[in-house]
Amino acid sequence: MLFGQSVFQSVLERLKAEEEPDDEAEAPAAHRVSGLATGLAFDVMQGVSAASQRIGQAYFDNLELDAAAATAAEPARPPEPEPVMPDHLTRTAPAEVAAELAISAADTALTLGEKRRAFARANHPDGVALPFRDNATKRMMLANLLIDEALRRLAR
Repeated sequence: MLFGQSVFQSVLERLKAEEEPDDEAEAPAAHRVSGLATGLAFDVMQGVSAASQRIGQAYFDNLELDAAAATAAEPARPPEPEPVMPDHLTRTAPAEVAAELAISAADTALTLGEKRRAFARANHPDGVALPFRDNATKRMMLANLLIDEALRRLAR
């Protein structure tokens, strides 16, 4: 205890004394920066800076410059041809997918896993063009369903 006060109380007293305003010190003017001897030059229109009127516009201004530079640097490309659906993606019937998988009673869990991976490499929706993803999704769902059923039968 310092002079009859706890350390906490003495810290509180010191903070309270620091918060009291000094009459001798004048508050700096709002338009001046403390310690800066010269004024600052801004683009000012009627007392308001032009930049403050367009807060989010600076991003778009720079974006237009970047886009213009990119288009000037790249030569025009010919349009890409429309993608053509592979023949195997047209076969979405369960019997057709089952025929492609060729699941037999002799298949083991290992061979079924290999068949699943091979089928996914050729038919996964992420690997085909956007217009054909629905067919690829149907084919993958059917293949997974058939392989999962074969794995359940193996477990029995």
